[in-house]
Amino acid sequence: MVGETKILVVEDEDAVRELLKVTLESAGYQVIEAPDAEAAQSCMSEIEPDLVLLDWMLPGMNGLEFTRWLQREGSFREIPIIMLTAKGDEANKVAGLEAGVDDYVTKPFSTRELLARIKAVLRRSGGEQAELIRIDAGLQMDLTQHRITAGEEPVHLGPTEFRLLQFFMTHPERVYSRSQLLDQVWGRNVYIEERTVDVHIRRLRKALEPHGFDELVQTVRGVGYRFSAQA
Repeated sequence: MVGETKILVVEDEDAVRELLKVTLESAGYQVIEAPDAEAAQSCMSEIEPDLVLLDWMLPGMNGLEFTRWLQREGSFREIPIIMLTAKGDEANKVAGLEAGVDDYVTKPFSTRELLARIKAVLRRSGGEQAELIRIDAGLQMDLTQHRITAGEEPVHLGPTEFRLLQFFMTHPERVYSRSQLLDQVWGRNVYIEERTVDVHIRRLRKALEPHGFDELVQTVRGVGYRFSAQA
């Protein structure tokens, strides 16, 4: 339910933060406000949001550093993050994605685009189907509890990597291009560069590597990616 969804807005500019608050509340979201990363950390010790809307250029700890802090905290690492930034070049986007950001909105932005991206990220981060997905090698995904295990050990993934792995595990042995993965995992109406797929593939492999499952995600040169338990 939208009305039950809590969004933490971390933005130091009062006018922008107020605009975001009004926009989100008008769309039915609950809004928690923080003017900087330190205040956001305090907020999260009391209320865990469903999504973080985060400005890159914050005083003190910047948005990228705050993202890395969230990724280090086990209880927060699966909370999706959308970064608000004037830094629109590819290098900065890749740096944010590799740190754990799920999507970007470049300033100045339209409220319509912002709400569409929020809905898309929240949709991707949910696990509503009541079922288990297993592969013979020992990897298991529980969509009810939104958990992944390798043998008896938990595998920690961000929401986008979870959705990506879910798609791979339910469509094994088939090769998908980057554009097909964008359509299937991110959605047809979300405008994201194909390079984004490569970043999330790297993050997925990095999470699977300690458990010996990173090689299941295979690169097919010149085509795209395949998920396969076959040697």
